[in-house]
Amino acid sequence: MTRAGWDPRVLPDLSGRTYLVTGATAGLGFFSSEQLARAGASVIVTGRSPNKLALVRATLAQRVPDAAIETLLLDTSNLGSVRAAAATARARGRLDGLLLNAGIIHPPKAREEVDGNERVFATNVLGHFVLAGELLQPLAAASGRMVWLGSLSTSLWRYDLADPQLTEGYSAWRAYVQSKMATTAVGLEADRRLRAAGVPVASVVAHPGYAISGRTRGIRGVNEPSRVSRFVGNLQAPIAQSKEDAAASSVRALVDPAIGGGEFWGPRFLVRGRPASSAAAAGTRTAELAERLWRFCEDATGVRWPFAKAARAAS
Repeated sequence: MTRAGWDPRVLPDLSGRTYLVTGATAGLGFFSSEQLARAGASVIVTGRSPNKLALVRATLAQRVPDAAIETLLLDTSNLGSVRAAAATARARGRLDGLLLNAGIIHPPKAREEVDGNERVFATNVLGHFVLAGELLQPLAAASGRMVWLGSLSTSLWRYDLADPQLTEGYSAWRAYVQSKMATTAVGLEADRRLRAAGVPVASVVAHPGYAISGRTRGIRGVNEPSRVSRFVGNLQAPIAQSKEDAAASSVRALVDPAIGGGEFWGPRFLVRGRPASSAAAAGTRTAELAERLWRFCEDATGVRWPFAKAARAAS
């Protein structure tokens, strides 16, 4: 299927492929998992709550007959949880792609720490850095792909990432935007390093545009907008889209064979629309920033990606 002919409602046949989606118990993660399952893929849905994972599995089974769904406990803010989940995923066998979707959208008003790291950065960036590194070898064996979830906020605001942990000047909005700037920069840097090491894994960044619950269908336990949310969502219809439609950008970035590593994808009209190739914010594309953030992630987590082992796994 060519780029011009891509239809988010009719994905290529993904039978025989396995994808892991973080943060799959609500929002974009749920709808991404559903779209993958409808195309025949086996999907490993992850989340922090056993009860929510059970609900999502049952809901997907009801909405997608014969869906191949597995569940996996994973809290990306907790590095121990990430390592345990990665070990379980490796033991399950084939892995064709990672959708690194989980994250804090509404950060705490005051700075918090987990494992000694600022909570938003730990959840949105560090946990995924560790997960991708821990699962690099099975991804390489399948010539797979990883997709990092960016944000249009990085094109609207720019912060100096000299202090990723926000030990000074913390605000909820700054924590969110900085984490998404770092996610984009690390995702693009990952592709550069993978290419340099000869590892056949593509790293792509995608953003959902402006996706809101009030424009999204109601699903018990997954998306239950109030009447006020519906009303506000309808008022924002010209500039917003449903989370179902927004998930198409990350899903296409994950499964479209025509998309190469290092690309950046999002809605055609920035805030809404079908998936289209775009350009990451200038502030996320500098080599100096990418190198500094990569070293920071390594030091904060103690994880070094096994590029050499992954290259051997691919051969």
